[in-house]
Amino acid sequence: MVNVATSRPTRADYYRVLADNLPPQALVVTSLGNASYLWAKVHEAPENFYFEDAMGLALPLSLGLAIAQPNRPVIVVEGDGGLLMHMGALVTVGAVNPANLTVLIVQNGVHAASGGQALTNAALDLAQLARAAGIGSSENIDKPEGLVEKLRGRAARNGAECLVLATEPDLDVVRPPASFDPLLSKHRMQAAIGAPRYVHAVFGGGKLEGA
Repeated sequence: MVNVATSRPTRADYYRVLADNLPPQALVVTSLGNASYLWAKVHEAPENFYFEDAMGLALPLSLGLAIAQPNRPVIVVEGDGGLLMHMGALVTVGAVNPANLTVLIVQNGVHAASGGQALTNAALDLAQLARAAGIGSSENIDKPEGLVEKLRGRAARNGAECLVLATEPDLDVVRPPASFDPLLSKHRMQAAIGAPRYVHAVFGGGKLEGA
């Protein structure tokens, strides 16, 4: 079990480290609430994909992104509540195990985006859980310096990496620099990776733009 006592770093502490040590050409996916709002405030970029109102889906999207973009580092920030909501995504990451995927799990012990309700098992060792799911390179991090070491010491890996960041809950909603539009976020990411847009049709039969 991990210690979830007080005096932990904040999400902002880790985000500043992440912004200062992003690998070249990195794509960053952030889950709903302050995970996205704060990251947009700290490091707004076209290579960011911000989730809105889709709890637990940041990890499966990031897995697909890592598979589709094998030459680019993909970093996903998911919360402990979102992870527990869609545990199958972690198991699938362990099964596919893409070496360019880094999973950052913010462990604050609460459902921060919905008001701060306590998790059913706030002290669960999520790094051990990730290892059991097949992500061998998984570790609990209790201070920003530990994240610095991991980001700067990126060596050739045989699979994905999962870093569980112990943080204080941040229940006060951060105001992002601009309102999020999910469609705009999708189009920005498509442009950043050079993917063609999918043109929807009212009754099905959509196609890729230019096809």
